[in-house]
Order: sequence, then structure tokens, then C-alpha cells
Amino acid sequence: MDTCRYLFFHAIATLTSNQFILWGYWLFDLLIALGFAVVIRQRRTNRPPGNSIAWLMALTLLVFVPKIFASPLLLLEDIIRAFRHFPPHSIWVSELAVLITAFVFLSLLYGMTGGRHRYKVHRLTLKFPDLPNAFDGFTITQLSDIHAGSFTSKKGVEKGVSLVNEQNSDLILFTGDLVNNVASEMDPWIDTFAKLKAPFGKYSVLGNHDYGDYTRWESEAAQAANLVRLKKVHKEIGFKLLLNDAVQVKKDGGSIALIGVENWGKGGFHKYGSLTKAAANVTDDEFKILMSHDPSHWEAKTLEHDKHINLSLAGHTHGMQFGIELFGFQWSPVKYVYPQWAGLYEKKGKYLYVNRGFGFLGFKGRLGIWPEITVITLKKG
Repeated sequence: MDTCRYLFFHAIATLTSNQFILWGYWLFDLLIALGFAVVIRQRRTNRPPGNSIAWLMALTLLVFVPKIFASPLLLLEDIIRAFRHFPPHSIWVSELAVLITAFVFLSLLYGMTGGRHRYKVHRLTLKFPDLPNAFDGFTITQLSDIHAGSFTSKKGVEKGVSLVNEQNSDLILFTGDLVNNVASEMDPWIDTFAKLKAPFGKYSVLGNHDYGDYTRWESEAAQAANLVRLKKVHKEIGFKLLLNDAVQVKKDGGSIALIGVENWGKGGFHKYGSLTKAAANVTDDEFKILMSHDPSHWEAKTLEHDKHINLSLAGHTHGMQFGIELFGFQWSPVKYVYPQWAGLYEKKGKYLYVNRGFGFLGFKGRLGIWPEITVITLKKG
């Protein structure tokens, strides 16, 4: 990162000798560093930093990421200069580097403004030979990763909720991470999300952020009380929370099993979920839909489970809120961590759909990987 800063500084110095601009270049970096120092001190004294961390991360991305994209050009110029006994920096190379940086900067700025509520509806039809006849044409809207603690725009959130209702789906399923850390983050948004409507009900599961594991608590009892409150919030917005449990969704004499597990993730994530416990009362011949927040659960547990899970729904990755999805091509850095990170996957006649998330976390926006509302139509195949 230091190399990128120095390379870009020389590009600026090539184009201007204005001392105000040159000193301001380093002063802005210093102010960001001081901001992080203040936040670290607050955390050590158990003072809540509020949204300051998110804003500092946003500023850091805006300041440093654009320079990374311009650095290869500037580094190549320095290599060539080394073989030519270091002549002065080229003005046109510096101008091109500034243009590249400006383009990336404006793209990130859009992601932090318009991108965070640029909801995209992803529609797909899945065919199953064992789907009960009564559910032929049944529609499901999946939401995931609301992260209410990151929201600041009521108009933006209401836009997304209205778009969900416009889909007129039979069932709404939410696959975890209602908040960032604490249940109170949902308080301003309860009335908004209570407006979600579906004739066959609304069901939900917990995600890794919902347990309050990423914040400091004065006691274990306080953390437990927070989780109790969050479970009540699910009820207040009209969602039936499935905690390693299953229910039957019935229609015209037919039924499907809806299974919900608590969070289970590979690596360092807590493993609260138990598919065996959740599916204990589900018969082998029932058509099964599983809600499990973390997609790593699918390969680790679901595929090899003794009961055939027809369709699994997950979220968690957010598609890293950054990437490219154009003309069928998909790329995001998160693909190197999660083999199943966005969209539809199939193995052994079993499907997994990974929702890109409704909200955002950390990076206060989205770029290329837009917030998602998934509409799945079940068909008898």
C-alpha cells in the first residue's frame, strides 16, 4: 500500500508543484490513520464506535483502492526509467494514471451512493420430479443478509421492501443476518419489514452476525438477552424463526418440508446448526427445502446427509459486494474463499442457491454485485 501511495504521489508531483496539493495528499492519509487510532482506543475502553468504523473503511477504500489500479502503470514506467538512467517522469503517463484513478474513484463513490440500494431481482425456475403436484408453479422469494445496522436511507430500504412485495410470491424466506451485532439495530426498521407479505407465510433462520459474537458484552447474560430480543424482532416483523426445526407448508392437499438450521460455517465460524436435529421429524419421501445461512454447510453436511435435500438456500457471502457480472461471466474475490458464492449450484440432483444479500456490511455500498431479491418458481419436472 505504501508503494502505491509513493508511486501516485510522484505522478501528482509531475503534474503540479502546488505545495497545498502536495501537502494535502499526505495530510489526508494522516487524518485517516488518526481516525483508526481513535476507534481502536474507543474499543479498548469499551466505548461503542458507532458507524465510525464503516465510514473510515469507506474513506480508506476511496483513497487507496483507486491508487492500486494505477500503480502497475506507474511501476512499469519506473522500471523503464531505470534502464534509461532515470529521466523525468512522463507527463502523459502521469495523466493516464490520474484518469484511471478518477474512474475507479467515481465507480466506488457510485457504489457507496446509488449502488447500495440498486436492488436486482434474480428469477429462476427449478424443476423437480418429486415435487408435489399442488406446488407446481409455487413461487418463493428469498432474502438474505439484511444487516439493518448499516442502513441510513429509509427511502432506499422501503424501495427494496416494495420491490419484494411486487413479486407476489407465495412464500418469503429469509436466510439470516438480520443485524450486524445487536438487536436494537432493527428498531428503526421493524415497521418497514413488517410490510412484507406472502400468503403462505414468512420464515427465517439466524446468520453468524445475529448471535452478537462480534461485539463486546458486559456479561454473557447481556449477550443472551440480546439474542432473546432478536428472536422477538423476527416475530414482530412477521417471520417464523426456525431454530434447528422444520415445518410443513401445505397447499391443496399437498405439502413440502421447510427446514431451518441455525448458523453453521466452516473454518472459524460457530457451528450452532444441526441438520440432523432439524430434519429429525421430516420423512424421507417429503420434498425438502433447507434454509442454512452459510453456503459452506451445503458441501460439508447437506450433500451427504441421509435425507435428500432437494433445494438449499443460503447467503452470507454478499458476493463480497464487489465484482463483475456481465453476459454470463461472474467474478468476485470471494470466489477464492467460497466455491459457492452467488447464484445456482447443482450436485447429485440437489440444488443450492446463494443469495447476494439485501444489505451491506463493512464497505458501505456495492459495486457490480448488486443487492438481491431472488424469486424461485418450483415446477414439476
